[in-house]
Amino acid sequence: MEPTKIRNAHTQLDVSEAVVNGSKFVRVMLKDCLFQDVMMAGTRITDANLSDLEIEGAQLGGAYIHNIGMPPEGHPMYDPQAKMRPLKFEDCNLEGSVLENCNLSGVELKDCNIKGLKIDGVDIGVLLNEYRKK
Repeated sequence: MEPTKIRNAHTQLDVSEAVVNGSKFVRVMLKDCLFQDVMMAGTRITDANLSDLEIEGAQLGGAYIHNIGMPPEGHPMYDPQAKMRPLKFEDCNLEGSVLENCNLSGVELKDCNIKGLKIDGVDIGVLLNEYRKK
């Protein structure tokens, strides 16, 4: 398959019912785009500003989300004054998921099923039950 190349252009694409497997978007602005009823398994997004990204009704099984946050010291876009806005997860099934080496300061869990939730090996449900007894 011969690739269609779009370079140094300012254009709007309207793509529907198409197979664009293996496509690459490098140094491209995709602000305010809509991806609806798409199959993006195996897609990789790196070095991206995804502020205000909304993902709804998606299957993320097996997703690997890492190195998320503001650019670290030494990165060309590092700003010591910058503070990342909080994320919001709502109506998500994170059963069996692992959060590892994450900054969860100020995180709040509301109306969540915490059965089996462990932090550093401590069952939080058991801990809360003991706390409530006091």
